[in-house]
Amino acid sequence: MVLPHNPTVRGRRLARELRELREQADLRLDDAAQRLGWNRQKVLRIEKAITKASPADLNAILDLYGVSSPKREALIQLSKDAWKRGWWTAYRDIYAGTYLSLEDEASRVVEWQPLVVPGIFQTPDYAREVTSAFTNDPNDIDRRVAARMTRRSLLARTPAPERHVVLDEAVLCRWIGGREIMRAQFESLLADSRRANVTMQVLPYERGRHPGLNGAFTLLMFEPGVDPDIVYLETSGGGIYLEAENDVARHRVAFEELSGLAMSPEESRERVEEAVRELATDE
Repeated sequence: MVLPHNPTVRGRRLARELRELREQADLRLDDAAQRLGWNRQKVLRIEKAITKASPADLNAILDLYGVSSPKREALIQLSKDAWKRGWWTAYRDIYAGTYLSLEDEASRVVEWQPLVVPGIFQTPDYAREVTSAFTNDPNDIDRRVAARMTRRSLLARTPAPERHVVLDEAVLCRWIGGREIMRAQFESLLADSRRANVTMQVLPYERGRHPGLNGAFTLLMFEPGVDPDIVYLETSGGGIYLEAENDVARHRVAFEELSGLAMSPEESRERVEEAVRELATDE
């Protein structure tokens, strides 16, 4: 039986290794399916990490490809690990897709955000205001805010992934909620920017044209040999994942250019501190 799942990085790695093992055994997809007694689609879905093979199916695959110890035990353990539940599974009703599992296992995350403070840095009140722009259901809002606050634990995890964010200066000028909400959010952002694993920069208005005009994007990077880097684009119709190397390389270059155009981390903190002081003045 093949079970549906949302692949983690470990699940994707297992799928990739099974495909490579088939190719090393000089078996076409149809050949492997025939010798396993399965249909072609079942093998294809396993190799694309669309579904995950049961333990019996995995052993059958490893037998066919002649995989012996210690490689065999490593792949079986990798399959077991791919089923481990992450914190986000408690919020399946909110977070669809695989972004959070990928973020959880990334070694470095870089993000360009021209509209709002990135979700992982949001305070509860700011997150509530942002969420309220998309839903009026109080229960839905509460769940989304709770999930976002749980996600913040990634910032302090040991080891914590390196995180580099470039914000458009417009983020500091767009009021999301009232004066107190904005001030608390910026003070929290300043505190997060001082974490050893966080780099925060602000792209000033005066830079004019820049390579981030197409919109926000996130680049998820992994340790070599674990998983290829992925670009994530969030849209109103759902998340889009770009995995082709040319797409990843293009966004990597765009982020490097944005970082080069932005204020330094020290200057960026000064700009956020200035925004805090402006909010502290009387209306």
